Amino acid sequence: MVYKTFKRTVARYGLLEPGDKVLVAFSGGQDSSALLDLLLRFRDEVPIEIRLAHFNHRLRPSADADQAHARAVAGKYKLVFVTDSRNVRLYARRRRLNLEEAARTLRHGFLKKAARRMGATKIATGHTLTDQAETVLMRLLRGTGPQGLGGMAPKPDDLLIRPLLDLERREITAYLGRRGVLFRSDETNLDRRYLRNRIRLDVLPSLEAVEPAVVRHLGRLAMIMRDEERLLERVTATAWHELLRGWDRRPALDAGGLSSLPRALARRVVRKFLSDLCGDLRGISFEDVESILGLKNGKEKTVRKGLVLRREAGLLFRKRSRVGAKAYEVCWDGKTTLKLHGAGLEFQASTIKHEPADPLSFDDRHRAYFDKSRLEFPIIVRSRRPGDRYRPLRAPGSKKLKEMLRAKGVPLAERDTLPVFVSAGRIVWVPGLPVSEEHKVTGSTKTIFAIENKDK
Repeated sequence: MVYKTFKRTVARYGLLEPGDKVLVAFSGGQDSSALLDLLLRFRDEVPIEIRLAHFNHRLRPSADADQAHARAVAGKYKLVFVTDSRNVRLYARRRRLNLEEAARTLRHGFLKKAARRMGATKIATGHTLTDQAETVLMRLLRGTGPQGLGGMAPKPDDLLIRPLLDLERREITAYLGRRGVLFRSDETNLDRRYLRNRIRLDVLPSLEAVEPAVVRHLGRLAMIMRDEERLLERVTATAWHELLRGWDRRPALDAGGLSSLPRALARRVVRKFLSDLCGDLRGISFEDVESILGLKNGKEKTVRKGLVLRREAGLLFRKRSRVGAKAYEVCWDGKTTLKLHGAGLEFQASTIKHEPADPLSFDDRHRAYFDKSRLEFPIIVRSRRPGDRYRPLRAPGSKKLKEMLRAKGVPLAERDTLPVFVSAGRIVWVPGLPVSEEHKVTGSTKTIFAIENKDK
């Protein structure tokens, strides 16, 4: 029955294919021992290669004996064997991680490196349905959402597989007894200082006394939540793309549009925005997301060190330090490519014969058109200065540059790096704002001078 369940899981999730080179994460404990035995049986039916990988955490006195056992098992079945050892306690202390997190990080790094070196197409781990139930309970107790309740996926990526996720630990124990498979016992599994062990030894047995099928129920919950999470991810991505704004490749969210979303979807969009900014959501809490959604115009929220979000002019964006924004000024002949390294921008100019019948494609942020006869060269391109003002297209008179940038919603942190294009002492254009009225293209224009931002 156990083997049939194993094969059903493999087929259902497409975990193994003929020709796969499977690297087994082998601790020598009961779960990884059962995994190896099932894979060896599977190998008799489907052509796969099996290799063993053992990571010595050096966390208990029997660690070296476990490593020797793993090596002996590999020798017994004539399997390629790879092992490594690290001082997990030292790594945890230096990285300020708890022991479990440090051990997991080092172990996963070892397995991926070994897989690359050995040409493995899959890394198989011995996580069971009982591990899944424990994981769901742990996350529930610590506070989580739908994604966390999804627990562990049978195939989270193209490399990692968990073929035992439909088998309870009691089934694994009985299977090993019937097969006469020897395995090592980890005494740290009895240490109640770890939350997972307290759940394993105390909480889960108490729940099983109330509902014997609780492990199955929690496993089903995890499966349902993973499926629903995939659907919600698509809905979130659609909303995120609709609300995403940018200024010179710096992302921002339409704060007004965000406020109009259902609260659950708004939370997810903010979480995706933060994840894209930071690479992960480590240290970001539910309360942080709620605070961001409640930001008023002109207010900021420090999410974590180095990450401050600001709401301004209808946009939600990452505040960047203005320290280091240096004034600059360059002369440009309009013939060569203009590279403004301090602003991270690059511009290219071209001369176009004006055909009034041909419409111009206007884009104030990335493109500007001028009557070339009204410009004087070289053009001065500089950073913004106090008191800057000019008369934008179709405006009755001149306006302060500062006020126009604010009205357009240009974030405060971006304003000092924006280039100001000046001809004969007069401002003719600032990216994001219209060209000046005095230099616009008219019906009598013979030649158009076009400037385009190449970094759009």
